[in-house]
Amino acid sequence: MDALPDLERLSVADKDDLIRALFAQVKALTAQVEALTAKVADLEGRLAKNSRNSSKPPSSDGFKPKPKSQRKAKQKPTGGQKGHVGHTLKKVAEVDHIEPHAPPSHCDVCHRPLSDTAIVETRQVFDIPPLHHEVTEHQVLEARCACGKLHRGAFPAAVAAPVQYGPRIKAAVVHLTHQHMMPVARTGDLTGDLFGLTLSDATVLAINEEARALLAPTVVAMGEALKTAPVAHADETGMRVAGKIHWLHVLATATLTWIGSHVNRGRKAFDAFGILPAFVGTLIHDGWKPYRDLACTHGLCNAHHLRELTYVFEEMGQAWAKRLIDLLVEACHEVAAAGGPLPEHRITHYRSAHARILAEGEADNPRAPPSGKRGGTKQSKALNLIDRLRVHADDVWRFMTDHNVPFSNNTAEQAVRMPKVKQKISGGFRTPSGLETFCTIRSYLATLHKQGANLFHALTLTFQGNPPQPRFA
Repeated sequence: MDALPDLERLSVADKDDLIRALFAQVKALTAQVEALTAKVADLEGRLAKNSRNSSKPPSSDGFKPKPKSQRKAKQKPTGGQKGHVGHTLKKVAEVDHIEPHAPPSHCDVCHRPLSDTAIVETRQVFDIPPLHHEVTEHQVLEARCACGKLHRGAFPAAVAAPVQYGPRIKAAVVHLTHQHMMPVARTGDLTGDLFGLTLSDATVLAINEEARALLAPTVVAMGEALKTAPVAHADETGMRVAGKIHWLHVLATATLTWIGSHVNRGRKAFDAFGILPAFVGTLIHDGWKPYRDLACTHGLCNAHHLRELTYVFEEMGQAWAKRLIDLLVEACHEVAAAGGPLPEHRITHYRSAHARILAEGEADNPRAPPSGKRGGTKQSKALNLIDRLRVHADDVWRFMTDHNVPFSNNTAEQAVRMPKVKQKISGGFRTPSGLETFCTIRSYLATLHKQGANLFHALTLTFQGNPPQPRFA
């Protein structure tokens, strides 16, 4: 309506039509305002999300949020605790070199010669010897018998080319690229600086491919062992390969880490790997639906729940979320103090409090009426979280009833952390084969690191044809 009509010239019927038109316009504008308000709230909510109150990775945080601890006042403080025994550099009994520092040959007062000396103080300097590569030449000798037959020596099986690199330099290359996440070019430069042996990018890649071939059978055996683990942790993350997203999948326990890559994120990848469909233990995960569809027992990561509840409390101002945070943290501490499952009456206490708090949250978040459109009616983030926590309450609280089940999925999240560091440093992988090589080698190194092995020594033995095997049980 461009201008207000002359009401005095309008008939009663015209005025009635005008009022109905105005009411219809107000109704339409009100609906539009409500829709835009909801959209603004959703967009503001997205902007407010960070690694502390959602599942977004820390690398996505722009202006870093001020860290907040879940610890309450007067609880265990951060840093070293009282009574903690520190570790520092200490002297050793057997040294490699001795440099004596004698006093002057004559006394500076009476000028008599000084002959009898004794050690009054020692200081030790820990360092590494000068580094440089060494070259070993293998020579095949021959001799002719008096009968005329010619006898000739043989090269060792590992010496297969006129010129080649040895197992220790290969071990150093793999250690740098897959344990310390060095880029290929910088790895070649670093071996030149440290050992006087600069390697080309192609050589570094070829060494990694050789390691992949040697370690692949061990990693396959690790995957088979995980099928029978009582508890395993699963997670997945996107990795850039030739400008496209591939998916890195992780399955881990306290002693084993298996990593694989696939173009798909969900069930197709699970079926291709063949591990999760055969898993019959308890799977700890973040609640993603393809995990829920697996025929095994489930445990949900409460670290994810704490982050989502933090968002509901801090950004949406709903007090029930803070009460549920406190309840989960209290139960976690009680389970840790008990060293195992809680008694039945304590389990009942926490489950009852959990149900009451969720009822309060549902009262604060009225359910939207059916929209009449296909599919489910869109609900608020808070209500979706409440529904998930109620429907899967057994999985939320499984850490309280099964001593093998932890409070969070940190074991899997730690396994995907270093691959993300690799991507952040190098920018991604050029080929799917390069990502598969990374997954194989990283699975082996992460597992041996958990089991306390010397990774450089293990890689050296690997290139000598005898890779140390991890404990599979």
